[in-house]
Amino acid sequence: MSLVRVHNFSISLDGYGTGEGQSLDAPFGHAADRLHRWFFATRTFRRMQGKEGGETGVDDALARTWGDGIGAEIMGRHKFGPQRGPWQDEDWRGWWGPNPPFHTPVFVLTHHPRPSLEMDGGTVFHFVDASPEEALRRAREAAGGLDVRIGGGPSTVRAFLEADLIDHLHVVVVPVLLGRGEPLWTGLEGLEQRFRTEAVSSPSGVTHLTFTRP
Repeated sequence: MSLVRVHNFSISLDGYGTGEGQSLDAPFGHAADRLHRWFFATRTFRRMQGKEGGETGVDDALARTWGDGIGAEIMGRHKFGPQRGPWQDEDWRGWWGPNPPFHTPVFVLTHHPRPSLEMDGGTVFHFVDASPEEALRRAREAAGGLDVRIGGGPSTVRAFLEADLIDHLHVVVVPVLLGRGEPLWTGLEGLEQRFRTEAVSSPSGVTHLTFTRP
């Protein structure tokens, strides 16, 4: 069976995966870009932007595995955009412009489904009101035997961990303290007992933690 994977998921030292106060102008709330500067510096990120250059060390070596063998993604609504409640603006097409980096079917978890949205490059956003188990079933059907990536945000990753559906989890601990925001680890006591865990430190100051099923 295909694997369920999380890659490049950044958290603060105090366990927050995003800041408080997300808005159109602040996709990560008060955290701004502090959790993701390590990634923005990599060659992998710059290539996603159609640019040259970028760092090629430990951070890039781990970051670039995010797309290998992925056939579909599942993400929470707040990764797709800042709107809450019923959709007020169905012209919103995500943060990424006309050609998002996913290039696969993407299942957006929301209590307010809307018509699917086809983008350039093969990305199709499907808006579904579904449990983690049902969303994964649909994503696996769409993935055609390839792996499924859980893209975030923190509450979505946590829900799939709570349901014991994740096979590979790559978390990047960034040396900042946010103090508030959306936590990743709440309610997951004993999680480490389900996985083999490896840690790799980077000159950028982050620590890469990889949780893999035995």
